[in-house]
Amino acid sequence: MTTIQFYHLTATPLERALPRLLEKAYAGGFKTLLLASSEEQAERFNQLLWTYNPGSFLPHGSLKDGNSEQQPILISTSMEPLNRANLLAVTDGSVPTQPESFERIIDIFDGNDPTAVEAARKRWTGYKNSGHALSYLRQNESGGWEQKAA
Repeated sequence: MTTIQFYHLTATPLERALPRLLEKAYAGGFKTLLLASSEEQAERFNQLLWTYNPGSFLPHGSLKDGNSEQQPILISTSMEPLNRANLLAVTDGSVPTQPESFERIIDIFDGNDPTAVEAARKRWTGYKNSGHALSYLRQNESGGWEQKAA
């Protein structure tokens, strides 16, 4: 059964929250597929992970970098886990056709956008009806996460 975690952004933008979530996943031993909605977004994610914190290193690469199978974090516009990812990170509301091919999915959405919130609720219902284990985490004022539902 796939565990799906919804991350409701309220205090910080995606660009600040995403690297922290990916750091935790990497430290937890996950191989991650970071789904990008376009080649432009893939390049923005790639640059973000190189520059978000000058004092840290988060190993990653994109499809155009090559050696996809060796990337601990692979940035791609395709849901094919070429790096044998067991974690899928989604930032655009995409739903995998085979969520069970991942151990965990993190679904990150902008809580300040009513359309994104409504779409996340629909994804939650769909995943729940499919029998997946769900949790919902909402950002607090300091940018930390508080579990609100499981």
